[in-house]
Amino acid sequence: MKFRPLHDRVVVRRIESDTKTPGGIIIPDTAKEKPQEGEVVAVGPGARDEAGNVVAMDVKAGDRVLFGKWSGTEVKIDGEDLLIMKESDILGVIEGAAKAGKK
Repeated sequence: MKFRPLHDRVVVRRIESDTKTPGGIIIPDTAKEKPQEGEVVAVGPGARDEAGNVVAMDVKAGDRVLFGKWSGTEVKIDGEDLLIMKESDILGVIEGAAKAGKK
């Protein structure tokens, strides 16, 4: 199934943080916080301004972004846990990290 968000909505896949600290201590699942970093999977066409013109989105699929801890709505699409949020919920794009996160 393909999913296309509407207006200024963005679909984000959370990027899981490391399960070990730099010192080698393993962090149990109960002590982990939800990651606030993710990869943009899909974006809508953009919001409309007061004149009715579509304002282009600043993020694109593949961007690595930071978002608020309680941002977005959690959904499951094709068995994968994803977040749907407005573009304004995204705090910023992490430059040059898109390729580094995929090992």
